[in-house]
Amino acid sequence: MKRLSYVVLGLSITSSWGNGHATTYRGLLEALAARGHRILFLERDLEYYAQNRDLPSPPYARTELYADLPDLARRFASAIAGADVVIVGSFVPEGARVVAWVLANARGIKAFYDIDTPITLAALEQGGAPYLAADQVPRFDLYLSFTAGPTLDRLERRFGARRARALCCSVDAREYRPVAVPRRWDLGYLGTHDDARQPGLARLLLDPARRLGAGRFVVAGPQYPASIAWPANVERIEHVSPGAHRAFYAAQRFTLNVTRPKMAEAGFSPSVRLFEAAACGVPVISDAWPGLDEFFVPGREILVASTAEDVLRLLATTTDRERDAIGARARARVLAEHTGAHRAEALDRGVREITQAPSIEEVSASAPEIIDP
Repeated sequence: MKRLSYVVLGLSITSSWGNGHATTYRGLLEALAARGHRILFLERDLEYYAQNRDLPSPPYARTELYADLPDLARRFASAIAGADVVIVGSFVPEGARVVAWVLANARGIKAFYDIDTPITLAALEQGGAPYLAADQVPRFDLYLSFTAGPTLDRLERRFGARRARALCCSVDAREYRPVAVPRRWDLGYLGTHDDARQPGLARLLLDPARRLGAGRFVVAGPQYPASIAWPANVERIEHVSPGAHRAFYAAQRFTLNVTRPKMAEAGFSPSVRLFEAAACGVPVISDAWPGLDEFFVPGREILVASTAEDVLRLLATTTDRERDAIGARARARVLAEHTGAHRAEALDRGVREITQAPSIEEVSASAPEIIDP
């Protein structure tokens, strides 16, 4: 495929604080750059990211910050107009206005990258999300969805997406790999606080911790309210930077994956943390959701728990040998199917599908002539 110019407008690539978007963009865009594409990433300059920039200048993508929509339009209108592909991501501040401006000015392929698909669709059903209006969906050439499975058909049939294609999260296999560190915790969790996800975290980690007084547990991530009563054997870490993820996962016997309810209901929505831990060879205990077996084989590559009792049983009965074998099989699956290189290839395939599609003029010219009877 020929080298293309990409402009990506996303929530953040410079800061992973409090969001899962940054690591997703980093892995995808680094792999796109490795395929020879030129990339400009445009990010709204927000105070809470400015205070926590762990990658202010990605080496594989020119990254620019803008103050507001007028600043974006003044400085980058020509880049948007001249790009081969323009991608707008979910949760971009003033995103619906940004989308309207991009759709009006981009002359190349226009794509929406929904890193929050079930959340977006629920909002569209109620009239629109702050970052996307329902009538904007059919105007994109390509709708890239973090959620695979039946949701893709729903995007096309219900919301009029021209081409809905799965582009799930991925992992950078060079950054996420096994490392030898002392094991500090029996079970850990990494993720920003979410009210909808908190009951699952309480059921699958906090309750087991209370019942297993001798066990060691950890929850890492920002924005957890002071009102949460943490058991004494649960260590709290406010933030783990991406550079420290590998050692953090490796220090756990098992790591926990908890899915937001809307994601679990839609299914086929793997978390980036799931792939990260698996790439480090750390076995994952996950809640159950439709489509999980499309990404990992339950019992062989991942362990599934619905209750605190399930978690306690897995912690008590899984031998170190079984644990290591599950982790190794999960890592092999990730390396075979879920790296940034795989997602970049899928994106190139989606773009190629558009560029190689016949134009309306070509279709009309090749159609048989209709003669009235």
